[in-house]
Amino acid sequence: MSNDVTPDSPTDDDAVAALVALVRIPTVSVAGEPSTGAPFTEFLIEHARRFPLMHARLALTLLEGTAMLFHWRGASSERPVVLMAHLDVVGVESADPWRHPAFSAEITNGEIWGRGTLDDKGSLTALCIAVERLLARGITPAQDIWLSFGNSEEVSGAAASAAVEHLRTAGVRPWFVLDEGGAVAARAFPGVAKPLAVIGVAEKGTTTIELTVAGRGGHSSTPARGDAVARLARAIVRLDNHTFPGSLPAPTIEMLTRLAPHAAPAMRPVLSRTGRFGAAITKALQVAGPESAAMTRTTAVVTTLSGSPGHNVLASVARAGVNLRIMVGDTVAGTVERIRRVIGDDRVQITVGDANEPSPVSPWDDDAFRLIEAAITDSHPDAIPTPYVMMGGTDARFFTTICPRVYRFAPFRMSKEQRASVHAYDERIGVRDFLDGIGFYAHLIERVA
Repeated sequence: MSNDVTPDSPTDDDAVAALVALVRIPTVSVAGEPSTGAPFTEFLIEHARRFPLMHARLALTLLEGTAMLFHWRGASSERPVVLMAHLDVVGVESADPWRHPAFSAEITNGEIWGRGTLDDKGSLTALCIAVERLLARGITPAQDIWLSFGNSEEVSGAAASAAVEHLRTAGVRPWFVLDEGGAVAARAFPGVAKPLAVIGVAEKGTTTIELTVAGRGGHSSTPARGDAVARLARAIVRLDNHTFPGSLPAPTIEMLTRLAPHAAPAMRPVLSRTGRFGAAITKALQVAGPESAAMTRTTAVVTTLSGSPGHNVLASVARAGVNLRIMVGDTVAGTVERIRRVIGDDRVQITVGDANEPSPVSPWDDDAFRLIEAAITDSHPDAIPTPYVMMGGTDARFFTTICPRVYRFAPFRMSKEQRASVHAYDERIGVRDFLDGIGFYAHLIERVA
């Protein structure tokens, strides 16, 4: 049993049981549909059952039906803090080869398996267990704490915007915001043996475009060269062959500088002079693998395809959906224009869907960032805390309109395989790693001053 557990607060076994129970509820959000169906209602009921002190002592506002915004009054409201997570998850493909069913939350070999264990019910549950334990000890935080749990993060829904508007209307200007994002990542950088506790100080812009080519259509027995599908395929190949140019934004330079003392001896002189060797380091990162390459540039990847409705029918319209992750320093307009030039075909129509610019960069030479670093050192003393640019999108980006310090960090150890399982299959979290994450949130809240 953890040292900070009182007779009235959840034990480690209770914490694991809570995560298992919440993972088993399939709160899959669907674009264009409200997250208010039976699984989301069940989640609220189960959450209240697992965290009774939160529901009894904190003020709860429901937004967009089932998103939760808790207000924990502190000794002062001068520098309020917002801690975030989300309760919705992405769906599961029937063909994915899960070793354990996606919503079974089976515990095997010290790991809890299931959709949402890492993204993002693990963070939500760990945070709530930490709050529950602090409430049981009679702790009053030094500053107001707001807990924002969205219900539509995976589909860029309205819950986060609703939470921001609620805080804005209430006159709340957060000192800092912490959402999901980075992790305590093993084998995250070549030549560095220690895990990196990467804290997102910015995130790439997440934008979707659609490539559309209209054609003659007709019967497959009389095809013509250069039909809609062929033109679309050529456009896709050109896009795949012309990756975006690389660069090292300021947070990445800071990260490499921090890693220098911990790197292999041959790498230290180069990393400690990142500004001088930036071009060489950029090229090295680009060949080290997709995870490190994405740190250096805007990415564009085709994720959906559609064409003919039948095997013997020529497509009259062929479409490809392209997901863009736009690097800090680039823009949506500039990225789309470059894609237009690379494709070089006026018959390929480009339509911009959801357009989100890269987020502002939050400071790391700052007391709020140092507070997060200190909590990481408390819970994960072997890790190297460092800022970085997050590749994925989070609800946190909406909070940049009311707060200049928005950070992204999930306090869990994750192997390379685990990081690859997010939005894929075999998502899982180590039991010990989950419990250490509870410690991080408890340390963070107690350090807020």
